[in-house]
Amino acid sequence: METLKTIATVAMLGTVLGFAAGCSETPPMGKPAGEKPASKSSGTDSHDHAEHAHPSAGPHGGPLIELGKEEFHAEFVHNEDAGTVTIYILDHDAKVAVSIDAKELRINLKHDGMGEQFTLIAKPQKGDANGKASRFVSNDKELSEDLDHEGAAARLVVEIAGKSFTGEIKHKHDDHDHGKHKH
Repeated sequence: METLKTIATVAMLGTVLGFAAGCSETPPMGKPAGEKPASKSSGTDSHDHAEHAHPSAGPHGGPLIELGKEEFHAEFVHNEDAGTVTIYILDHDAKVAVSIDAKELRINLKHDGMGEQFTLIAKPQKGDANGKASRFVSNDKELSEDLDHEGAAARLVVEIAGKSFTGEIKHKHDDHDHGKHKH
């Protein structure tokens, strides 16, 4: 009987320690300083965030769009009051603006069973390289409104250094005030 009690105690202790180790709030150890993660250029969206950390929002407070296997990020800023959409191209850590050669980029939007394409024009920021831009803007009120349609799905299409990137725009439709429009 005593042996059974000891086995049960050890098993229970192992279970508790297993849960404690799995629920640690300490982030996993990263690579040593100066060592970069292996290049990932596959077109799939599955990846391991353990080897790096980046914010969930960009420098302007907008949600991030992953481009490639995090080779770049784009920040999506939707100003409903002004009827504008702005995209900022950012580095792999989603912290620093990256100026690119593109004069425009596109948002492909599907809603109500129909597809539309919208163009955002380059609007260079202070600090962008001459002839390049890291900011792209649309003043098209239709794009601004259509993004709020229930079930709308949007994708960003941009070319960076001769390579085409597509990323899903995760517009948090229900996280804003619906003020003037109904659902």
